[in-house]
Amino acid sequence: MWRFVAFLAVALILTPQAATPQEKTDEQEIGEAVSPLPENLRDGAQVRAFREEGLVTIREGTNGMVCLGDNPAVEGWHTACYQEELEPFMKMGRELRAKGVTERPDIDAARVAAIESGEIDFPDHPTSLYSLFGKEGAFDPETGEADTAGGLYVVYIPYSTEKTTGMSEQGSRTRPWLMFPGTPWSHVMIPRPPKVQPEEATESN
Repeated sequence: MWRFVAFLAVALILTPQAATPQEKTDEQEIGEAVSPLPENLRDGAQVRAFREEGLVTIREGTNGMVCLGDNPAVEGWHTACYQEELEPFMKMGRELRAKGVTERPDIDAARVAAIESGEIDFPDHPTSLYSLFGKEGAFDPETGEADTAGGLYVVYIPYSTEKTTGMSEQGSRTRPWLMFPGTPWSHVMIPRPPKVQPEEATESN
């Protein structure tokens, strides 16, 4: 239904072994990776980059946020940052993909079982995720921004529903809405359109 939702899900759980060698400097990768975050959270975020050997930490963090840089093995440009307590959940998704579990219902069922059995921890309080996605070259290293990229911000509220939050479960591109209600990873989706449409940027260059 929502192409950008599917893109985000795949990007966050894609096995990192599929990545190809990087040509960017660590400095550029860090700038790209933290660009979804508000400016006051960028300097303290941990940054991980996709390498042939897997996800590699290229900068340690201090504020509890983890940022994944763009994966060169995936078409387009995408970065995401999430609160560190979500790492077991995100890591399990990547591991399931690496094992060949690709269908979303199967991944969800495995995660629910792991959370409810205590195999992996999932925070019992609200946590956040920030992401940006666009075409290759969406990030401008000179400004440190990706103005032509769309954004998707997520606030996880475990087991929340339309009734407990007053948040509509009907998807929308223009307002917040509740996705996966009643699950451990029930969350509010907050779409953010590009600050500048790609065609506008082309015309102004």
